[in-house]
Amino acid sequence: MPELSEVVPAGGRLRREPRQARSRARLAQILAAADAILVEEGVEALTIRRIAERAGVPVGTLYQFFPDKGSVVDEVAGAYIAEFDRLVDGLVSSAADGDWSDPVGRIVDEFVALYRSHPGYVALWSGRHLSPELARADEANNQLIAAGVQRVLAEHAGLADVDALELAVRVAVRVADSLLQYAFAVSPDGDEAVLTELKTLLRLYLANHIQQAT
Repeated sequence: MPELSEVVPAGGRLRREPRQARSRARLAQILAAADAILVEEGVEALTIRRIAERAGVPVGTLYQFFPDKGSVVDEVAGAYIAEFDRLVDGLVSSAADGDWSDPVGRIVDEFVALYRSHPGYVALWSGRHLSPELARADEANNQLIAAGVQRVLAEHAGLADVDALELAVRVAVRVADSLLQYAFAVSPDGDEAVLTELKTLLRLYLANHIQQAT
């Protein structure tokens, strides 16, 4: 799994796209600095001046790529969303890989592992209420995850890929999002008791949905 500093942003609100290797490396350095601040100091510390200081570049260099702090947040969030996209694609493509007798347990464990390996993501989403950029990124991420989980359940759990499943998955993703945030607020590695309760809740919800569909 690539580090955030290795992810080349797709553009979005970048002031200019890096063309040369040196510029691409400088941009990755800035994003890595933003990620480190998130992990060590929290989203409140994520300012243009602090990012430049941590990256070891002049503030003017940062403004060559980003018009404002919100655009930095967008790029960092976009890199995390790309990680979740790859995870979901991997789950969907692993039809014959491993044990799918407990799809809820497997899916939750995969996402918990991603949370644990990317503490900056946890810090970023814990402050999602602080700016419109974070709120937009959070909604985009939930939509992406819901669509992917729906594909996983249709593929591996034998559930019909219908409108009722779409709604159930969207609800389940919102519930899981809240409880995952809570689990990682209680413990940096995710509180096991809370994660166990999350799995129990989702298994019961999924079982109820299957019962209603049959």
